[in-house]
Amino acid sequence: MSSAHRKNYPHLAQPVGPYVAAVRHNGLLFLSGLTALGSSAEGRGFSEQADAIFKAIASIAGAERTDLSSLVKVTVFVTSLKFVRELRAALTKHLGDYSTMSSLVQIGKLLSPRVLVEVEAVFAIA
Repeated sequence: MSSAHRKNYPHLAQPVGPYVAAVRHNGLLFLSGLTALGSSAEGRGFSEQADAIFKAIASIAGAERTDLSSLVKVTVFVTSLKFVRELRAALTKHLGDYSTMSSLVQIGKLLSPRVLVEVEAVFAIA
């Protein structure tokens, strides 16, 4: 029997497929890739989309009774590396002094042409 706890969050867009927003297992919280789809930032510029995503990540942390200081890893998928400066600004704005491990991957396209960035995250949770 798995001790993994699968969870969706009512304040976020609900998954439209056979997956969940997060899985908590052995003191770690794994977040599925988050995008701006369904938010007011959908179809907007990179900075607005990144801001919406990191606010959603922070809201999930709050729902799990932690904050961004527990974030240990992000994987960021972008449609163009021309967004690196804006990505760094978003990371600095939202993470501040909380340095985290990260990976940046450029991909051809995401789920929708209205999406420029997707972020997966892992938290260490007591």
